Amino acid sequence: MKIGIYGQFYHEDSETYIQYILNALQKKEVEIVVEEKFLKSINKHKDISKNFLGVSTFTSIDSSYDFFLSIGGDGTLLKSVTYVRDLGIPIIGINTGRLGFLATIQKEKITESLQQILNGEYRISERSLLTITTDPINDKINPLNFALNEIAINRKNTTSMIKVETLIDDKHLTSYWSDGLIVSTPTGSTGYSLSCGGPIIDPRTNSIVLTPIAPHNLTARPLVIPDSCTITLKVSGREKSYLTSLDSRIATLKDKTVITIKKAPFCIKLVQLKEDSFIKTLREKLLWGEDKRN
Repeated sequence: MKIGIYGQFYHEDSETYIQYILNALQKKEVEIVVEEKFLKSINKHKDISKNFLGVSTFTSIDSSYDFFLSIGGDGTLLKSVTYVRDLGIPIIGINTGRLGFLATIQKEKITESLQQILNGEYRISERSLLTITTDPINDKINPLNFALNEIAINRKNTTSMIKVETLIDDKHLTSYWSDGLIVSTPTGSTGYSLSCGGPIIDPRTNSIVLTPIAPHNLTARPLVIPDSCTITLKVSGREKSYLTSLDSRIATLKDKTVITIKKAPFCIKLVQLKEDSFIKTLREKLLWGEDKRN
């Protein structure tokens, strides 16, 4: 079995949990391949065993991997997606960060959780993505022109609103006068979109969410549409450029650039323990079960 590992040191005692992960994999005689920069970070920590100094590293991966292990928070997992791309390799998200909606395996249960996964005791949650194309073409967006959570449009270098002309399947929907617009997958509905008043959507739902950011159109509300739709955006404002973000990756686009967003032709596979579910995650992460009446 071959497993790629990517991660970041975010919090105090992260090295302890990384050591647990490495120990669990080595006991199973797994072929470990670590992202090059992450391995250098690991080797700087005196508290982590150096008995894997000879492991190989990667800067990119191919379809020979059985799993891709993300160590950190949701942000780390989103970066892991840029390595996996359309290869169909299942991603194991281990949460050593804070909330962890995507990286659902908790650091306190690393050893037993990895044993279950290596024994085949897991299930796959397939997550849809969005792709973006621009006219004219923007080199900073390609070739990583996809997002697992959301594609967002934001104003840049101004406190003034921007106008986001929005079409659905070539039919004019509205022009949002706002700070921007979020186009989100169901997976991303618990992220940026949620903080801007968007709905929570089960990842199994075949939909896309449009959530305006601080709209001045008081009747503008988040809109859920089928993920078979094509979204076309054209932005204008007092400045000559604006920002677009694909999860954590940011690019600057010029006014009047035509943006086309649609569902990606591939999915990302997230590994989940059999006892985990989206409903359970909502209860635990959003503290819905904290009401004494429950």
